[in-house]
Amino acid sequence: MRSGPRSAPPSTRRGVALGASALTAFALVTGGLVVAPAAHAATTDVQILATNDLHGRILDNTSNGEAGAAVLAGAVEQLRAQNPNTVFAAAGDLIGASTFESFIQHDKPTIDALNAAGLEVSAVGNHELDQGYNDLINRVQAPYDATTNPYGGAQWRYIAANLKMKSTGDPAVPATWLKDMSGIKVGFVGAVTEDLPTLVSPGGIADIAVGDIVTSVNAAAADLVKNGANVVVMLVHEGAAVPDCTQAAAAGTTWGRIVSGVSPQVDAIVSGHTHLAYNCKYPVKAWSDEGRAVTQRPVVSAGQYGTNLNQLVFSVDGAGKIAGVTQKILALEHSVTVGTTTTWVADYPADPAVDAIAQAAKKKADILGAQPLGQIGGAFNRAKLANGSTENRGGESTLGNLVAEAQRWATEKPESGSAQIAFMNPGGLRQDMAGSNAAGYPATLTYQQAAVVQPFANTLVNMTLTGAQIKTVLEEQWQRDALNRLATRPFLRLGVSEGFTYTYSQKNVTEFQKDDPSTPADESTISYTAPKGTITGMWLKGVPIDLAATYSVTVNSFLATGGDNFFELADGTSKRDTGKVDLSAMVDYMAAFAASAPLPVDYAQHAVEVGFPADAPNAYDPGAAVSFGVKSWAMSTAADVKDTEITVSLDGKTLGSLPVDNTIGTAVYDDYGTASVSVALPATVTRGTTVELTLTGARTGTSIVVPVAIDKADSKTVGTPNKTFANSNGNGVIQYAATVTTEDGTAALGTATIYDGDKAISAVTLTASSKGSFQIKLPKLVKGTHPLSVVYGGSDTVKPSTSATVTVEVK
Repeated sequence: MRSGPRSAPPSTRRGVALGASALTAFALVTGGLVVAPAAHAATTDVQILATNDLHGRILDNTSNGEAGAAVLAGAVEQLRAQNPNTVFAAAGDLIGASTFESFIQHDKPTIDALNAAGLEVSAVGNHELDQGYNDLINRVQAPYDATTNPYGGAQWRYIAANLKMKSTGDPAVPATWLKDMSGIKVGFVGAVTEDLPTLVSPGGIADIAVGDIVTSVNAAAADLVKNGANVVVMLVHEGAAVPDCTQAAAAGTTWGRIVSGVSPQVDAIVSGHTHLAYNCKYPVKAWSDEGRAVTQRPVVSAGQYGTNLNQLVFSVDGAGKIAGVTQKILALEHSVTVGTTTTWVADYPADPAVDAIAQAAKKKADILGAQPLGQIGGAFNRAKLANGSTENRGGESTLGNLVAEAQRWATEKPESGSAQIAFMNPGGLRQDMAGSNAAGYPATLTYQQAAVVQPFANTLVNMTLTGAQIKTVLEEQWQRDALNRLATRPFLRLGVSEGFTYTYSQKNVTEFQKDDPSTPADESTISYTAPKGTITGMWLKGVPIDLAATYSVTVNSFLATGGDNFFELADGTSKRDTGKVDLSAMVDYMAAFAASAPLPVDYAQHAVEVGFPADAPNAYDPGAAVSFGVKSWAMSTAADVKDTEITVSLDGKTLGSLPVDNTIGTAVYDDYGTASVSVALPATVTRGTTVELTLTGARTGTSIVVPVAIDKADSKTVGTPNKTFANSNGNGVIQYAATVTTEDGTAALGTATIYDGDKAISAVTLTASSKGSFQIKLPKLVKGTHPLSVVYGGSDTVKPSTSATVTVEVK
């Protein structure tokens, strides 16, 4: 049974951060005992207000419901005034991947705004570690100093129970934080997604071990309860993949495992990471064992970008037990539509001090970001799903390919590695690159508009990869983590530079996880079924990639150490950090290619799925029909140019044109732009060769090659000796005559060998003039019976064949 509160000093905003060692010290102060609670005349309501995934959105965006930091602060203050027993908490990603106003000043405006709003505690998010663990501890979390730490000074406490130092096992940050409010102790336990090693540069967290969320949180929650916490709230930077509460917690999903596995000692879960808003509750049977009125645990998320606040109110009775809990999602703004124009209006008063911070940041950013970089001929977009606004990181995009090409170009000189190919991760693209011009395109692109696309300030790293390694990198787009678990985002389409194209096939496969040695369970028995891809062809400027050859490849520093589960990139050789920053590469690229004319948008697909049916032959006869399916022929935003048909040609001759279905769906894969191809091969194609069908889209310029093997001609051998009986005195000379014919009259060229049983006794070479026929005198045969046959060895265009056996007797 959970203990009630014990005597404690008066409440403070900062509360008490408790790691493993701190909790031990806490117990020792009280002699290891939990003091019995003082009697309360009535229940006490304690309020938890929570945000998540703010990502530096400090300005009010009247077009989409992002309330801004001033309204967020005003809401917290109004709700705190109604109940002073309030904690303002967060589930991570408050900074990082920020809008330009915050990004250009190292997120200092966001830190200042949240300090002024009274944020007290937050889980560590993956974006808090974009610049590495040292940056979080020694800049963000360290006290502000105008000289030594001008961009730091977060006054809230970051917590994560599942982050440990590899060398010692000590907490990397405190696991928990405890606050006393009117004699009620509210404890918070933090955690960050287990995908962290793939979401930030591995080099930045090289000293940090990321543990199992459930195991770590349960141990820390038990410590909080042992030390007198009446209410325990989990702040976790991980979340539901869908907003539907039933589907989100389904068995076998990452979120389902967390929700069902977290100890009943955790009274609520405040989550984030997936940017979805939900207000769920799930039964926790063990709570009834403690005699509680509440038998369902709140599991909530406020969505993203300061659009909402989660509100949890726990009623704690005089014995220190939870008597009830209410949960709400509070929208900070509501929409108002007048005619065809919709705007968003704040539901809470803006805090003047926080508004001043945001406006000062905007003013400075406007100056820094107003510099024009050049003009663009159209919008460079990220991939989108069917609603036209939800990003699809599994789709190829004009923006991803542009950024990859800019990074290849920036490192193409010998001193930077002579890059031939570059790859760009879709998660590094935080906004579309649309420019600004009320009259449409061409439009001017400013420094700010380029900067918000790539806010992470990654450097460009050049390396050497073999063709086989490039193939592996591309197959890692079908995401599996280091323990072979299906990633939260199961497919990530890399942007690729100009001149590099590839084809692939994919199918559903059933796989098993690897056992995680840090947990007591054996995860190797857990299976899942998901798509997996195979790269079927790669070309660089039209030349096939040689798997054994080496190529110069550039990626950003996040990918270079294996980020986003692209583990093969960590194994590249001859690595060099060029020191060039990704944003600087784009600025220089615009100066080189958009100074005198607008930069055109390239709508050509670099990756196309080609899927042959299961019963397709390995090789085709001349004149036969070839059929296969095509996917990933279309960029997925409405503004992207799309093909309405695909033309199939061979050696410049059109074999057919097929319609393209450009319907965009909701699957987070690159499945859009589909066609069913069926064309007849010319009857004149040479047998035994491989021809290349070229698929072309006239509007987009997409062009890929589909190799098709042409079958060899079937052959038949007829062989007969001129005698079936001979005297051994040598008067009976045996000659062997044979003819090799083919089904379509193809000349049988090559070697025909005469066998006596299994022993070759003579051979002849068939030439074009022999027209498949020969007659040869056999060597003298010894007395006895001789099973004679002829074997034609085949050629590049004709299959081998063997004659029937004829027995010759020699006396």
